[in-house]
Amino acid sequence: MLKSSLTLTLLFISTLSMAIEEPKYVSSDMEAPFEIRQYDSILIAEVLVEGTRDEASNKGFRLIADFIFGNNEGPQKESQKIAMTAPVTVEPRKIAMTVPVTVDQSDEKNWRVQFVMPKEYTMESLPKPKNSLVKIKEIPSKRYAVMVFSGLNNSEKIENNTKLLRTWMSDKQLNAIGTPQLARYNPPWTLPPWRRNEILIEIAP
Repeated sequence: MLKSSLTLTLLFISTLSMAIEEPKYVSSDMEAPFEIRQYDSILIAEVLVEGTRDEASNKGFRLIADFIFGNNEGPQKESQKIAMTAPVTVEPRKIAMTVPVTVDQSDEKNWRVQFVMPKEYTMESLPKPKNSLVKIKEIPSKRYAVMVFSGLNNSEKIENNTKLLRTWMSDKQLNAIGTPQLARYNPPWTLPPWRRNEILIEIAP
């Protein structure tokens, strides 16, 4: 099991170092480090996992990496390797939706981990996961408030940055309609000052 995890990690590292494709979006209201983005529709691979954010990120990564590295079935029943894209996102699993949305990060135990699929695929052409825990979904065009930051992702930093983003949203009179997502763009060896991280919160059109 340890050998399998190490192999997936090494494959992730070598692939992500070349991962240049990102979801398309249009930016507006840019006031660094904040901005509003309108994203195009995307395909994602998603798993629901439990534990702390870090535990869920690691478990979710392994499950989806297993899918994109070949544990899948293409249209001709063949296995395919799917290119890695950026970012990888993790967000609290939504049990109930209220407006405004408030999230106590320390109490969260259920998480959604998502990989964006390359834009060349459609629901019909994307290989199907053999692991039933991995779900493929089409996400429609959405609008997000975003905060970009660097460094490591400890819980305190994520919570503080989320509060800063919510304050900016309040000043802009933006209504949250989703839970905060943490997006990571860099491989593990990237030095903290050069890491690109983002907090994204879906907002009303």
